[in-house]
Amino acid sequence: MSRGLNKVMVIGHLGRDPEMRFTPSGRPVTNFNVASSRSWKTSDNERRTETEWFNVVAWGSLAEICNQYLAKGQQVYIEGRLQTRRWEEDGVRRSTVEIVAKEMVMLGKRKRKEADQNEDEIEDFENDLDQDEEDEFPF
Repeated sequence: MSRGLNKVMVIGHLGRDPEMRFTPSGRPVTNFNVASSRSWKTSDNERRTETEWFNVVAWGSLAEICNQYLAKGQQVYIEGRLQTRRWEEDGVRRSTVEIVAKEMVMLGKRKRKEADQNEDEIEDFENDLDQDEEDEFPF
């Protein structure tokens, strides 16, 4: 018996803030895109860079998490599967390939959204606590 494998892993930066909407049945879905770049030197010792853009779609609780915590410029690891969607628009056949996310890990510094302002206060408080502890122990 043979099995297929459809698995994608991408590390890159969000090109725009995620957009969340809901299906008619109320299921959350979030869309965003991720840019992944690679650099190399040519045989003439010239540096080249190439950027590939990936459309990502997340469903359910992962959609809510992506919408809440991700922002444009955020570095992220996405794992999922490739999916091709096809439709017809004004008599023209169209298609798109996207990554259906199964896992998401935030990398690098986290971008702040307006909803996270309370976290700034908590972080300041935690930093004050850490500073107090450092003052107590000289080693």
